[in-house]
Amino acid sequence: MHIVVVGLSHKTAPVEIREKLAIPESRMAEALGRLCSYRGVREGVLLSTCNRVEVYAVVDEIESGYGRIQDFLADAHLSLSSEQLTPHLYWHEGDRALGHLFRVASSLDSMIIGESQILGQIKEAFEVALTHKSTGIILNKVMKKAISVAKRVRTETKISEMAVSVSYAAVELAKKIFSDLTEKTVLLVGAGEMAKLAARHFIASGVRHVRVTTRSPQHAVELANRFGGTAVPFEEFREDMATADIVLVSTGAAHYLVSEDDVQHSVKQRMNRPMFLIDISVPRNIDPAVRHVDNAFLFDIDDLKTRVERNRGERLNEAEKAERMVLDEVGVVRQWLQSLEVTPTIVALRTRIEEIKKAEIDKTLGRLAHLSSTERELVEAMASSIVNKLIHNTMVTLKAEVNSSEGAAFVEAARRFFSLGDSPGSNVNGSPSSESETCHPSQDGIQDAEEVTPRTGSKMPRH
Repeated sequence: MHIVVVGLSHKTAPVEIREKLAIPESRMAEALGRLCSYRGVREGVLLSTCNRVEVYAVVDEIESGYGRIQDFLADAHLSLSSEQLTPHLYWHEGDRALGHLFRVASSLDSMIIGESQILGQIKEAFEVALTHKSTGIILNKVMKKAISVAKRVRTETKISEMAVSVSYAAVELAKKIFSDLTEKTVLLVGAGEMAKLAARHFIASGVRHVRVTTRSPQHAVELANRFGGTAVPFEEFREDMATADIVLVSTGAAHYLVSEDDVQHSVKQRMNRPMFLIDISVPRNIDPAVRHVDNAFLFDIDDLKTRVERNRGERLNEAEKAERMVLDEVGVVRQWLQSLEVTPTIVALRTRIEEIKKAEIDKTLGRLAHLSSTERELVEAMASSIVNKLIHNTMVTLKAEVNSSEGAAFVEAARRFFSLGDSPGSNVNGSPSSESETCHPSQDGIQDAEEVTPRTGSKMPRH
């Protein structure tokens, strides 16, 4: 059995390709069922977000598994051929597949490193797969480990603590001036996209009072309703500033809308309580001279971008720590997977030896009917002793080498020497074990060779 991932993301495909492959929640059950209907696909999880569409699967054979998953993705949208899809896909197996999943869950592969949304999306994808019984012993273990790795990264690094967007940097700075935002009032002057995003961040950080003003009274009312706030007539916002602890200005005006005198007047009305002003307009809408006003703290777009770049650099440093954690955790899962391979082999070897021993004892004792019960027990004990000594070193070696780089070779050698079946994933009779049949309970074997490769007819890249 092999763990593979086939998919595309914002790094490899434009949005027009990603949106065609996106799988809505309403179709997820059907899609999982279709994925598991492909021969050789034992388990599967589908991850579909705005930035990536990925299939995590356990397959019998790597190359044929790649091809069938690519066929599955192409079939998801009839207007997208396999030839159009191939240039945007990536394929990973084994350690690379595990590492990729752990990096995705930990937001190390996200558009914004350290964002928290992807972990929730991973959890949801796993829950859906569990609900529709498309996972088994391997993916259940691997997906749970991915979630725990992501939690470890967030706990043991600062990858999520530093703002890497202008809008959130404004909120971060506000928290440094006002340690508690729950009772603070925000005044939005204008309503550019960054301003609206910042308002949402402020509300998420506890701000309860939002006041909105734009040149269009109707627009101001609509935005105020969206944020659960109050609309302010545009011609009155300078007087209203005194009620605001945080003033965020984002308009298309080509001149200063807020002067040093305006802020001086507001601070005086506030009895010198601090006022935080954010100007994310280009050109600027707040006079830079406001920096000279006591208890007024002004930051413009360049101040915020400088902070974002500094934080982005710090996040990258934290990401290096997270990458080392991912490598450690991949090693842990690899050892577990290797133990899965050796355990059936040891069980099969013990079963085969016991069968041979019993057959030979029965044949021998059948010719020695005159032996007493004590003598018969001695013959059986001697046979058991000989068998145990013969296979002792084999058992010890298998257990010792299971986690080494040559572990798989030792398992394969033991199975061949003792004629134990075709693969570690099979039982002693060579048929698939029940543990791996959750997703695909009936298998007719491997398809013909011409069906193994993707539709393009090209050999799948190995990673």
